[in-house]
Amino acid sequence: MLGLPVLEPVNGGLARVVWGVGALVLAVSDALAARFSACTVRGEISGWSRASSGHCYFNLKDADGGSAMLRCAMFRRAASMLDFAPADGHRVELRGRLGVYEARGELQLVAESLQRAGAGSLYEEFLRRKAALEAQGLFDVSRKRALPSYPRCIGVVTSLGAAALHDVVTALGRRAPHVRVVVYPSLVQGAEAPAALCEAIATAGRYGEADTLIVCRGGGSLEDLMAFNDERVVRAIAATPMPVVCGVGHESDVTLTDLVADLRAPTPTAAAELAAPRTQDCIDALQGLAATLRRRVRSGLDTRAQDLDRAALRLARPADSVRRSALRLDALGHQLAAAGRRSVEQRQWRIAQSAERLARAATGLCMTHQQRQTALAQRLQALDPKQVLSRGYAWLADANGQAIPTVARLAVGACLTAVLADGSADVAVTQVHPARPVQGDLLGP
Repeated sequence: MLGLPVLEPVNGGLARVVWGVGALVLAVSDALAARFSACTVRGEISGWSRASSGHCYFNLKDADGGSAMLRCAMFRRAASMLDFAPADGHRVELRGRLGVYEARGELQLVAESLQRAGAGSLYEEFLRRKAALEAQGLFDVSRKRALPSYPRCIGVVTSLGAAALHDVVTALGRRAPHVRVVVYPSLVQGAEAPAALCEAIATAGRYGEADTLIVCRGGGSLEDLMAFNDERVVRAIAATPMPVVCGVGHESDVTLTDLVADLRAPTPTAAAELAAPRTQDCIDALQGLAATLRRRVRSGLDTRAQDLDRAALRLARPADSVRRSALRLDALGHQLAAAGRRSVEQRQWRIAQSAERLARAATGLCMTHQQRQTALAQRLQALDPKQVLSRGYAWLADANGQAIPTVARLAVGACLTAVLADGSADVAVTQVHPARPVQGDLLGP
């Protein structure tokens, strides 16, 4: 039977146990299932993929960067209960049962549940590099360059044995066979890949034969794509003199080279399609331009022919042209004479108006000054002391000629001068009578 070993006799009467492959795999699977019927493992996802059946397959590795790796499977029923979208680099806690995949005899962990436990060391490193380079402005939209509309030569940086090179060359051969393709070979995976990519990119820039540079490779896990997250490769792409299209991995894969490139393509094939227009599109555009050019040339020739016809008609009757010119000159002469007369008349009318306004203004100003002078004379006359003295008042002054405004300054026997309207007289004070205060002006009771 499949599940039982076979006992074979050997020399000496002893028997040895001989397992069939299927029997041994089944026995190991039963032993693992009995020992690890349910276990929880913490690690980092690598190589996550979802099949069309809904089953998910991935690897689980140590989150601390160790080399141990465990193949995992999650069937559709368990995958439908996930509350997040797993991806490469996610640190997770997985609960499941350990067994053996009999078709290949591989150790396999069948996951029943999956929960987030962190970002994972590689993914955290990716995020740190992304933040640092973004802060330096390497991913700014303002530094992105437009691709040439009609490139003559396209450079491709990838591995010579990669399927991505075949996809790019096939797409360009089908889409734009007139465009020359130059391949700058490089490693795209492994510890030596970043230095090789930098050298290939620098070589393309140094030769300067390509109008556009495609940097590409096929899909893979986060570890497989780490060369395209290397800071040296990012800076090499930023320093290239020609625009760069980056097509690394599948549509869901995003690397730092995608962010620094002038244009990101979801796949290598899409990168080739974005880098060069279809030959038929170019031919259609040229045919459209040719039709427009022919139409404009015909229109220009027709216009010039009409101009020639009109010129020929004018040359055939030069007397008519001279007569029209003479009539125009006469009309211009009459217009000039009439304009001169109108200008003189307008100036004379303006002068007369100005003189009339000036006379009215002078008359009004004189009347204003006369009225003001009369008013000032009346005010001056009203203030003349003689006018007051003529009404029977007298002005008293002491021996020094100082005015005496109050009886407080008088003394009995003092000699004063009284000035009247028609002369003056010397008087002596014989008695002083101060005025009595009016009732109501007294202070106190």
